[in-house]
Amino acid sequence: MTDASERRGPLAGIKVLDLTRVLAGPYATLLLWELGAEIIKVEAPGHGDDTRAFPPTKGGESVYFASINRGKRSIALNLKDVGDRAVFEALLARADVLVENFQPGTMARLGYDYASVHALHPRLVYGSISGFGQTGPLANRPAYDLIVQAMGGMMSINGPEGGDPTRVGASIGDLGAGVFGALGIVAALFDRQISGKGRHVDIAMLDVQVALLEAALVRYFATGVISRPSGSRHPVITPFDTFRTKDGIVAIAVANEGLFQRLARALGRGDLATDPRFATLGARATHHAALKAEIEAVLAKDGAAAWIVRLAEAGIPCGPVNDMAGVAAEPQLAARTMFVTAEDPDIGEIRMIGNPVKISGFDDPPTRPPAPNLDEARAEILAMLGLAPQDQRGRERDGEKPAVW
Repeated sequence: MTDASERRGPLAGIKVLDLTRVLAGPYATLLLWELGAEIIKVEAPGHGDDTRAFPPTKGGESVYFASINRGKRSIALNLKDVGDRAVFEALLARADVLVENFQPGTMARLGYDYASVHALHPRLVYGSISGFGQTGPLANRPAYDLIVQAMGGMMSINGPEGGDPTRVGASIGDLGAGVFGALGIVAALFDRQISGKGRHVDIAMLDVQVALLEAALVRYFATGVISRPSGSRHPVITPFDTFRTKDGIVAIAVANEGLFQRLARALGRGDLATDPRFATLGARATHHAALKAEIEAVLAKDGAAAWIVRLAEAGIPCGPVNDMAGVAAEPQLAARTMFVTAEDPDIGEIRMIGNPVKISGFDDPPTRPPAPNLDEARAEILAMLGLAPQDQRGRERDGEKPAVW
């Protein structure tokens, strides 16, 4: 068996045919790439992935696209063209995984639905990521992150207390589906070692949003209580919130009685731990506003940085409320290689988010290969397949939507 040090990741040798675009699917295949898989990105000729046009741009290229598609190889194929279908089918014959995030029915119209592909390539794992999944009354309806955050209840519990439902700032509808998609594909690859068969991994963005609701839906099932936006405050654990200091805001999370007693002592307010309004978890939740006022009255005497040091020394979970500049400057993240760079021939050096999955025996280098230009790997891929070379497709975007899929 090959030593781990000779492989890029645990999925080394796994070949992924990536028909995805925008975010949920490309994020899933990015995670697979980070775990060692080889990714061939199949794009629409003359258009490519929609995100190739997304800002911010640098050197005429999208930095957003570059960050999500690094390390992949691109070939432009029109899946309605006989010659391009032959190339695609040759790739299918070599692939371990196919991932697509089209609206359900699109792959069937092209003749590449799971049943058709599985009949020819029974060991291939087939991943589908869509707004509502392959089944159910809404299966054929399109969706974006905003829609599934709204329908899945996520917006209803997010936002300022007493305010309107608010979209979570990151695209967790897409990103969550990408993470679950990658997890399902890895599980199907593991199963293939036992069963010898490929499986269809069906991921719905709406399903994932509901799975991420955690206690809010459980609370409704158990009590009938409908959770509402509560700002940064936890709905049942107190103090578990952001608090104003003399010069800024800090986050403090106290989830048990021992921690609350420590907090009271660190604030110089040992009496808070014996005050009947705050002596138990339930009492603190009932009187959360009064407790926050007491805590902020003490925190107002010093700055955020000083309080974070003092509370951390007392063993209290706490931290600054970073903006993006603060995140980028966080030494803990730098120490964990969560910031990496790629040298792109058009853009120059790009700084990107690293891989949060750290696995012993595999390197986590501070650099990554760049994302591909549209159709950049055509000659290389055709040679690998033993097919005659073809002219490189142009990189011009010929409209807002691809006409071939």
